Amino acid sequence: MAGQLTTVLTINEIFHSIQGESTHTGRPCVFVRLTACDLRCSWCDTPYAFTEGRKMSLEDVLGRVDAFGCPLVEITGGEPLLQRDVYPLMERLLESGRTVMVETGGHMSIAGVPPAVVKIVDVKCPGSGESHRNHWSNLDHLAAHDEVKFVIRDRADYEYARDVVARHSLSGRVAAVLFSPVHGVLAARELAAWMLEDRLDARLQLQTHKFIWGADVRGV
Repeated sequence: MAGQLTTVLTINEIFHSIQGESTHTGRPCVFVRLTACDLRCSWCDTPYAFTEGRKMSLEDVLGRVDAFGCPLVEITGGEPLLQRDVYPLMERLLESGRTVMVETGGHMSIAGVPPAVVKIVDVKCPGSGESHRNHWSNLDHLAAHDEVKFVIRDRADYEYARDVVARHSLSGRVAAVLFSPVHGVLAARELAAWMLEDRLDARLQLQTHKFIWGADVRGV
């Protein structure tokens, strides 16, 4: 139809792997990684997603996802909410009957994300260098099936995250509060000890895919 707009996304990669994070850890999952991010977290493990990617139509993206025959899909980045056409992508994936997750850096509003999408919101700790970018009103838009993630670099990050959890009454309000040590920087046993000492109602999260395939392997 003349004048009809085409839905186009800039895609870094689409791949089928084992979900390495969240409460869905261990499940087969299709990952749709979008290009571009306006954060520069000190511990970022996907800097290749800042600029690398190619334009794909919505139909082409859906076709690639369909080819894997997998009921679980995660949209990630980069920062996926930077691209306006991510919203029709989420809607179409939901219409296909899939469980749809979106992982966001937490500095952009999640108010427009379809309610059925599982939102994994990353609250930035000071060690990331981006904690001043946290969009705090996002915590008011969380549903019971959503998850909140804190990437922990050191004790200061841990105390910051612990205080955010308490101040916003996150435990019990969402499906999971995830405390994830920066891989190769903070020992998981050390973070576990802090959580146990404080009787913290949160989940220790390890990046399972990095233990399976290695920390620097892409497309997994």
